[in-house]
Formats: sequence, C-alpha cells, structure tokens
Amino acid sequence: MSDLIQIKGLSAIPPLGIGTWQWGDKLVWGYGNGYRESDTEAAYRAALQGGVRLFDTAEFYGFGLSERLIGRYRQAYQPRPLVVTKLFPYPWRFSRKTLFSALKNSLRRLEMNQLDLYLLHWPWKPVPLEQWALSLVEAYEQGLTRAVGVSNHNLEQLERVARVLAKHNVPLAANQVEYHLLERKPEQTGLLKAMQAEGMVLMAYSPLAMGWLTGKYSLENPPPGRYRAQRYVTRKAQIPGLLQALGEIAQSMGATPAQVALRWCIQKGTLPIPGAKNARQAEGNAAALRICLSDEQMARLDALSR
Repeated sequence: MSDLIQIKGLSAIPPLGIGTWQWGDKLVWGYGNGYRESDTEAAYRAALQGGVRLFDTAEFYGFGLSERLIGRYRQAYQPRPLVVTKLFPYPWRFSRKTLFSALKNSLRRLEMNQLDLYLLHWPWKPVPLEQWALSLVEAYEQGLTRAVGVSNHNLEQLERVARVLAKHNVPLAANQVEYHLLERKPEQTGLLKAMQAEGMVLMAYSPLAMGWLTGKYSLENPPPGRYRAQRYVTRKAQIPGLLQALGEIAQSMGATPAQVALRWCIQKGTLPIPGAKNARQAEGNAAALRICLSDEQMARLDALSR
C-alpha cells in the first residue's frame, strides 16, 4: 500500500480517490446508456475493497443524483470513506448566503450531518471570491464541514481565498484542478509547488485525461463523444509517444497504462480522483496504489509530456 496523504483537518488516507462526475451525468458520460446504478454501486464496493477512502462528488453532477447515490451506498457499506462535494456558483446565486442552503441540500442528499470537505467548484462571478471564502469560514465554524477548499482556482485566486481563511484561522485544505500527463499547467504556473509548501493537497481530476491515458484510445480511435475526442487536440503531437511509453512501462511492471498514469500523479505528490463506471474500472484504478515507478520511468514520462 502506498504512503498516506494528509488533508488538513481530516484523517490520513491512501493517495487515491474516486471521482463521481460519471454517476448520473447523461450529457458528457451517457449515464444510463451502457452503465447504470447497479454498476456504480459495484464500483463503490470495489473501490472500498481496493483501499480507496475518498469519494468526490458535486451538486452539479447529475444535478444531485451523484450525491444521492453516494449517500445511499455510504449507508450500506463499510468502511465509510471521506466525502467531498462542491458548491456550483451559478450566476443566479447573487449572495454568499446561498452557500448554506446549497450545503444543507448536499448534506440531505448525502445523508450526512457533517461533510468531510466542501469546495467552491469554480471562481465565477457575480459573487466575489472573498465573499464565498467568508461563507466557507462560516460553514466550517458552524460544524457543517470538517474542512474547506476550492476547485479550478489558479494561484492568484487560491491566494485570495487563503488570505480570507487565514484571518479566521481556518485552513485551506485542498484545490481540485485538472492535472495529468497531458495537462501539467499546475506545475508550470507554480501552483503545485506553492500548494505543497503550504501543506495543501492538489486533488487531480481527470487524471486519465478523460480516457486518453487508459491505453484504449489513439488518435485514430479517440474516446467517444465530441467533447472528449477534441479535448486535447493541441497535444496531438505528444499523444502517440506518450501512449507508447505508458504501454511499455505498464507491460514491464505487469500493470496497465491507466495504473501507470495514475501512479505518476501520485508520485508527483497529488491525490488523483479518476472516475469509474463499473467495478472493473474501480478495481483497476485502485491497483495504482500497489505499484511504484522508478526515477527513470518518472523522468521518461516527464520528458514525453512536458
């Protein structure tokens, strides 16, 4: 088992979670077409059995269905994992006070009295970041959540939120951003380094690049759906060499390309949260906790993805 990762205010956990955007989302992921509730329940069980102890969701995922599914599964199976959900700053949310009704609705769907980690999903207007940060402070102080953080915030935005929280002695626990072998902006901008210096966890979403890094797809056979197929069109020149390296490294370790890609994220000091539509995918993801890349393998992947 891998070393544990510590999220401020929460218990240390294995450095791999599961993201549940797919659980209920019909538009991008096609929930109900090829996989359904029984599959996500099996994925939940398989993830727990594989050592995963954090599930990430959001009120936006399936417009609440993802949260309801997790709430149901959490009551049915042990051990109970940490649960992360997110507030979506819809443009009609004019007041920071709307955070409390949103959080309480999420708790109701999740069948929880207190959340483990609550994140601001995006740094969008009209409500200023500093106002949302004050609402996070209040939610923390009222015991509605054990820890708070943000998602999709760049370094400047992260620092704005952190300053407000620090005035109230509330730690900023995490920032959830896209990070993987085809998206290394958090390194290039200094975000990852700054977060690690302050003990904040970078939760890496889409760590398999929406399927591109699983070994199932290629430029000739892209992932289904226009959004996924075109998502990394600017990285086309790098994709073939990167996929070849992932395959070769995986074969040498008795692993899969997806597990190697996830392990790369883990060894960069992040907490990847790959999705899983079924038990097979959840089991495969969890196996990334039980492999280790050499310095040479890490350097090869770094060079090909830079």
